[in-house]
Amino acid sequence: MNYELKKLHFLEYLYCLLLLVFLVGRVGFMLYNRHIDTFSFLDALLVCRDGLLGHDLFVAAILLAVPWLASLAALRWQLPLRRLLIPYYILLAVVVGIIILADAVMYEFWQFKLSAVVLSYAASPEGATNSVSLSFILWRVLAGVALMCLIAIPCILLTPSRMPSVPIARLWMRNISIIWTFLLFCSAFFLRVGDVYDSRRLFLNHAAVNPVYAFAASFPMDKDYGARYRNDGDEAVCEPLSDLYPSDMDDVSDSLLSVRRPDILLVLIESFGGRFIEELGGIPGVAPQWSRLIPEGIFWDNYYSNSFRTDRGTVSVYSGWLSYPTVSLMKHPEWHDRLPSLAKSLEREGYATSYLYAGAMTNMGKRDYLEHMHFRQLLDGSAFPPECLTGSWGADDSTSAMRAYHEIARRDTSQRWFMAYQTLSSHEPWRVPYHRLEDEKLNAFAYTDACLGQLVDSLKTLPQWDRMLVILLPDHGFLYRQSYEDPEFFHSPMLWLGGAVKEPRRMSVLMNQSDLCATLLSQMGLRHDDYPWSRNVLSRRYTRPFVYCNFPAGFMVRDAEGTTIYDLTADEVILEQPADDRRRELLGKNILKEAAPSLVPPASRLREERE
Repeated sequence: MNYELKKLHFLEYLYCLLLLVFLVGRVGFMLYNRHIDTFSFLDALLVCRDGLLGHDLFVAAILLAVPWLASLAALRWQLPLRRLLIPYYILLAVVVGIIILADAVMYEFWQFKLSAVVLSYAASPEGATNSVSLSFILWRVLAGVALMCLIAIPCILLTPSRMPSVPIARLWMRNISIIWTFLLFCSAFFLRVGDVYDSRRLFLNHAAVNPVYAFAASFPMDKDYGARYRNDGDEAVCEPLSDLYPSDMDDVSDSLLSVRRPDILLVLIESFGGRFIEELGGIPGVAPQWSRLIPEGIFWDNYYSNSFRTDRGTVSVYSGWLSYPTVSLMKHPEWHDRLPSLAKSLEREGYATSYLYAGAMTNMGKRDYLEHMHFRQLLDGSAFPPECLTGSWGADDSTSAMRAYHEIARRDTSQRWFMAYQTLSSHEPWRVPYHRLEDEKLNAFAYTDACLGQLVDSLKTLPQWDRMLVILLPDHGFLYRQSYEDPEFFHSPMLWLGGAVKEPRRMSVLMNQSDLCATLLSQMGLRHDDYPWSRNVLSRRYTRPFVYCNFPAGFMVRDAEGTTIYDLTADEVILEQPADDRRRELLGKNILKEAAPSLVPPASRLREERE
């Protein structure tokens, strides 16, 4: 009889098993990503404690709701309980195992918790497979299978084949129903969003958050963080942004171009943040071509990327639009008609438009976006001979840079043109035909730098150079031995070169990536009313310079007085230098509130609202 009654306690055993699995996953997460941030043994203990109380108790109770209900049914009708639950345990092991493993592995690259955002890349798996080696994938698949077995096999063995058919069992099951309900309410009471004892440590916050909870809580994928601040009752958050993003900023205070309508080549450089530019305080020796070219052009040394990924950065550069923490406008064609673009604006002035990217344009809806932005000629990897597609992502930068040169060289000199060229070699898995630096990551950036130098030198030999404007800038930065807590991650280089440049300059005005559109069009004497989030930073009305940057776990606001970084996961400020009575924090929340994706109006309507 005692043996039979012990079967009734299988739910407690399963509960402890899941808590153990979450503990193993959390420890594995911290050890696997220990190179990202330093932490002590005490830090690890406190993170495990806060993770247990913060999410694990609740998630484990939720995941065992099915076995609990199944045990009630099995007791009433004497069903084969283990056989009934085996499919659920297998599904549970697969889902939980994949989430725990993917959370730890992807954090190394993205440094934010696994969320529904990852599903947006599922339609184009080459984005993941091109970034890592086959052995990298195989080892992690084996680890995932082992983790799934650790979950599924004990769950199956701990579950009795049948529930005991004794009177006391029915009374016990009524009691356990009350206990389980109480457990759910108690664990929900403790539930909080990764706020650990040291909430200013982003890595520790993320380690404390249960990955299953974080993934489930990220749905819907297009999470509207703005709703949180539209209803938080803080009147200061409701201050209008019209003075910070005025549309009538055509009063140019400084002229940089000697040619009113130059031919324009815009080079969007993969991941090439200020971390690799010595003139911005970056690592010396990585980009000698940048160092050589900076004195020849207009160097913007206080320029900040809006976001952390190519799809976001592309929209900020070409549409002058803000980026969002968890939403990619590029992959939403239904929003494209609301976006302005440089290609549209210049096409109206008689410019021919084209885009060159030596890889696939399928990832994240890139082709749809570029077509909707009126890039009339699209050249991707299919435009290159198969023998040239030797890189993991397509043709290497040396090949594509020379293709860009030849495309320009053969153009009709009577036709104004705007060409965008995107590089791809400075990206995982860092395999490039170049071997100057021992560190493979730095070497890949050095290779792209060498290719850019070769491209510029080749363009100088063309007669078109005298009326050409070449703009070099990155799509975003790269987390090389730094984290999102470092404001310098978003600090980026931008350089204007060519015969259309009036004289070499060093510009120290604080500006965002999204400000390029309005600033460039103003220099060309063109209106930019349809760019509501792009500012002409050389306007006399640009009186309060600041930058707004974001990543899925938070945002940064930097102005002339200092910097604030806000963690959206913990809902806490994690960096504020110096303190400013929440001014920058409220500005960031206000931008989230006003620019929330669900509220993105057509540019014309936004202008009417401001007027």
